[in-house]
Amino acid sequence: MARITGLGGIFIRSHDPKALSAWYRDKLGIAIEDWGGAVFKRSEQSPPQAVWSAFEDGTQYFAPSTRDVMINFAVDDLDAFLKEIEAKDVKVIGKMETDPNGKFAWVLDPDGTKLEFWEPKR
Repeated sequence: MARITGLGGIFIRSHDPKALSAWYRDKLGIAIEDWGGAVFKRSEQSPPQAVWSAFEDGTQYFAPSTRDVMINFAVDDLDAFLKEIEAKDVKVIGKMETDPNGKFAWVLDPDGTKLEFWEPKR
């Protein structure tokens, strides 16, 4: 039987895709390609897996976002990454350092999508 082998991409609607792509490039340092998106290639620093998970309709985990999705990005050094993005006027809305899976922090993108940054436990 054929099967799904992994996560192939994240696709999100925006009222201004070009401006949103520029924000991800300028504020988060994501290399945006000429076609408007980014390609993340596996590396030694990448987590060994990606997670897909459905949440209950009334979950508060995505708050303060009212969007139906949240995007999790793995980072190699959460504290250094947060300092870099805060210097670019990105407001961190929360941080947790005591999870058994590693450290987490959250921001909202200009469209109100909650972004979760995760430094895996080593």
